[in-house]
Amino acid sequence: MSNNDKLVHDPDNILEVSHLKKYFPIKGGFFGGVTGNVKAVDDVSFSIKRGTTMGLVGESGCGKSTTGRTILRLIDKTDGTVLFNGEDIGTYDKKKLRKLRTKMQIIFQDPYSSLSPRLPIGEIIGEAVREHGLVSKEEYDDYVTKVMKDCGLQEYHKDRYPHEFSGGQRQRICIARALALNPEFVVCDEPVSALDVSIQAQIINLLRELQEKRNLTYLFISHDLSVVEHISDTVGVMYLGGLVETGKTEDIFAKPLHPYTQALFSAIPMPDPDYKKERIILKGDIPSPANPPAGCKFHTRCEKCMEICKKEDPKARDMGNGHVVKCHLYDEK
Repeated sequence: MSNNDKLVHDPDNILEVSHLKKYFPIKGGFFGGVTGNVKAVDDVSFSIKRGTTMGLVGESGCGKSTTGRTILRLIDKTDGTVLFNGEDIGTYDKKKLRKLRTKMQIIFQDPYSSLSPRLPIGEIIGEAVREHGLVSKEEYDDYVTKVMKDCGLQEYHKDRYPHEFSGGQRQRICIARALALNPEFVVCDEPVSALDVSIQAQIINLLRELQEKRNLTYLFISHDLSVVEHISDTVGVMYLGGLVETGKTEDIFAKPLHPYTQALFSAIPMPDPDYKKERIILKGDIPSPANPPAGCKFHTRCEKCMEICKKEDPKARDMGNGHVVKCHLYDEK
């Protein structure tokens, strides 16, 4: 698909992202003008089917969180198209965007800093419900209680403050706040990375239960591949602002194709201490997104680098069953 192609909507998809870009300007010089751009998200395209979960993985700084926030229009895109239920939300004015907020929500990584320390839990969860007028005044209190119970919180928690809760309970509060607006699509921005492993499992299971109960669609951003394998239906692997591989979870975990995906997966800890797995150690540092290398962005760290990798950006190639990879190793000979 070229940049000039019109994105065709598939009714099965709740979200369709085409050639999404987000550049942050670098200012400098005597007059403080723009001297360059940090290419945080650089030509990303994918779609998510309704009621499913897409895992987005990659090293820190690869653009995962920026992708999620740009999709939600928490930050404005530089270029590209985002279709939500077939509508281009980039064209929405303030009034339409306000309505959209009830349909698209986000769960943040740090459950403490994303909660106001001055408000009791009942107010934190119900604030947006009241603001958007989702239920009448008579139903408001019961509605908030029901949402809290769905997320494993008790009614007597309403009058307590965030500092009185553990990390896992705080994340339940964040989930309740997001789901109180009855959204269709939720960006989960590393929602379990700040939690203990035992609590992680509880939160992941809660998210899955809520997904089945409410027919939710998730974009699950994480660097923990074992968590992504457990919760995701499809997976996208990001490197330096771009997707290098996408496909069904079982296909990607059974047979990772891109050298970067193979290196990531080789670092997954194995529960069997006697099983020896060959670890792929990437050489060199991640290039700067302000000055990415020409050709394939991964070629500076790739053991399988060829001459063409240094000059030409590889095209996305479908290897079957929707398993797409961007790598010159799979060019048709």
